[in-house]
Amino acid sequence: MPDLCLYFQVHQPNRLIPYDFFRIGEHAYYEDEGLNGEILSKVAEKCYLPANAMFTKAIQESRGRFRMALSISGTVIEQMQRHRPDVLRSFQDLVATGNVELLAETYYHSLAFVHSKKEFERQVELHLDKLEEVFHIRPRIFRNTELIYNNAIAAQAETMGFDGILAEGVPWVLNGQSPDYLYRAPQVCQLKTLLRNIELSDDLGFRFSDRSWSEWPLTPEKFAGWIKRAPGDVVNLFLDYESIGEHQGRDSGVFEFWERLPDAVLDEDVKWVTPSEVVDLFRASKEYDCHWPTSWADAERDLSAWMGNVMQQEAIAKIHKLEEEVLAAKDAELSHAWAKMQTSDHFYWMSTKRGTDGSVHEYFSPYGSPYDAYMYFMNALADLQIRIRRSLEARAMMDGGG
Repeated sequence: MPDLCLYFQVHQPNRLIPYDFFRIGEHAYYEDEGLNGEILSKVAEKCYLPANAMFTKAIQESRGRFRMALSISGTVIEQMQRHRPDVLRSFQDLVATGNVELLAETYYHSLAFVHSKKEFERQVELHLDKLEEVFHIRPRIFRNTELIYNNAIAAQAETMGFDGILAEGVPWVLNGQSPDYLYRAPQVCQLKTLLRNIELSDDLGFRFSDRSWSEWPLTPEKFAGWIKRAPGDVVNLFLDYESIGEHQGRDSGVFEFWERLPDAVLDEDVKWVTPSEVVDLFRASKEYDCHWPTSWADAERDLSAWMGNVMQQEAIAKIHKLEEEVLAAKDAELSHAWAKMQTSDHFYWMSTKRGTDGSVHEYFSPYGSPYDAYMYFMNALADLQIRIRRSLEARAMMDGGG
């Protein structure tokens, strides 16, 4: 029977104020701090605090046999430090149990790898430094934003010293193989790829509260039985942390399910393992040859969630085009403002997809429409460009005067 590896993503973006044309050049603050703090607190009360307490209890009651992993973005850590230090302390206490592995990612939850290897490396290093500062841990396993992955990203993760990387178990890349084994990208030597089991992960993340689902209501015992019967070495359940209490509300029974799942799994003699334990325990017996970037978003499992229309493509191209000027300005505040605008959510909210995927984009968006998201972003970007130009001019004057 396989082992079970559980990982949650923890992330909150910085939402922009309704930044209109007349603010450009006059208003250097783009983020809606009131809304950011309000949403963080709402999610903290519904998910973060009760889930952290629940999993701490599970670790204690299982005498350490329950284990899990978290990836916590730099942007949400900053928000917790600013608005809810008590929530950050609850994460620190959970990690301090020794049974929760932290994973590395890009600090700003960005698509940097697609546009700039140099900026990608900078953001990963920033995130590693932040985790050392806040949790006194330096991760061995890398998880790119929204599980964006291809052969080149795997090779880069190995170059940066990681032992493993997480990815979506995309059916058309697997080509009939099971995601429940360790894989290896072509042309890497040691790095191992852990693939998300889409079916079982989405049972918990999306279908759990759907009363029209043929398996509703899902019990911990039933789910543990599915895990036990899965072929392979390890079943990887990768989910948003917010699926507990936020996306799946308390009245759905989600907390009762997760409270009982650790024991239900152990009763089936299935072992809970962390990603680094998976890498240490199992051989990468198969090749996962992924040429084009994949992700865990939308039905396409590609980058179209962030780059599928002209608005998204223009916005993301223009923010990355500023890299050389931002570096030349040598201004830490400007660099931080620029990098925060690379957060993938900004482009996600500009999506004009229809159907189920479109509804999900709309659910997460703080704006009235994708066109509002685009307009506010582009106006803030225009102001940022002015600030960068002024900074470069001031630096040139100082250098000339010297």
